[in-house]
Amino acid sequence: MDILLQQIINGLVLGSMYALVALGYTMVYGIINLINFAHGEVLMVGALTSWTIIGLMKDAMPTTPGWLILFISLIIACVVAATLNFVIEKVAYRPLRNSPKLAPLITAIGMSILLQTLAMIIWKPNYKPYPTLLPATPYNIGGAVITPTQILILGLTAVSLAVLVWLVNYTKLGRAMRATAENPRVAALMGVKPDMVISATFIIGAVLAAIAGIMYASNYGTVQHTMGFLPGLKAFTAAVFGGIGNLAGAVVGGILLGLIESIGAGYIGALTGGVMGSNYSDIFAFIVLIIVLTLRPSGLLGERVADRA
Repeated sequence: MDILLQQIINGLVLGSMYALVALGYTMVYGIINLINFAHGEVLMVGALTSWTIIGLMKDAMPTTPGWLILFISLIIACVVAATLNFVIEKVAYRPLRNSPKLAPLITAIGMSILLQTLAMIIWKPNYKPYPTLLPATPYNIGGAVITPTQILILGLTAVSLAVLVWLVNYTKLGRAMRATAENPRVAALMGVKPDMVISATFIIGAVLAAIAGIMYASNYGTVQHTMGFLPGLKAFTAAVFGGIGNLAGAVVGGILLGLIESIGAGYIGALTGGVMGSNYSDIFAFIVLIIVLTLRPSGLLGERVADRA
């Protein structure tokens, strides 16, 4: 039971990060039917930007509290990631908006490779340790442990999701986003500016990805130019798992995928007689994707994409 509880805590932390990234995928797909495969690299840029700011601040102001350094680096990383995603949408995706679906898909993959290469040039290819800025003393819960960093991850995810739900359901921008998803031409006739709404969607997704990137780096203690690829791919799996285009589905899919991966990693050694270990945990995300696409292609909560006239 101790192991199970520990793996559930680890799974919730991991699933929280997947959920934030999956929301970026699902928001963009829900509005313009595009899978932004460069989204994982936005997570990576956010984490590396935060690492750079933390290093500069620790050198310039060594007496600054760790939580304040982390907060400032988070804000700057969100701004950088939002600017990057805004430029990506404007330069790489907007000119291809009315092209065949294959063109923006190939562009998204190319943008992902380009961002990885630029990050490798700017930050170098070696793994870099991400500083521990919060207290490292864990709390004991029924035989399992949870660190202050993991508590912050869960709390920050809950706040981010609550703010996003409020934004989408109770603000003018949220209404404009829903109208654009329903029919961009009619929305434009009603005074909505679809280009502005789409750019805002990319910016919101980038902020969530940057937060997830810093969480990922804080939890695992390392950053590198390829760190966004696998979490991005798993978050896409989570979005499909829950129902692409469905905000609630992205959250449910992310949490469930994190739990499946974590619990599976904890017991795969015993189930296979030691043939496979926890280093095979990545296979669970793709096994889930294959099963979901085979049995329920629309996802657990159903795909939510508007029918456009």
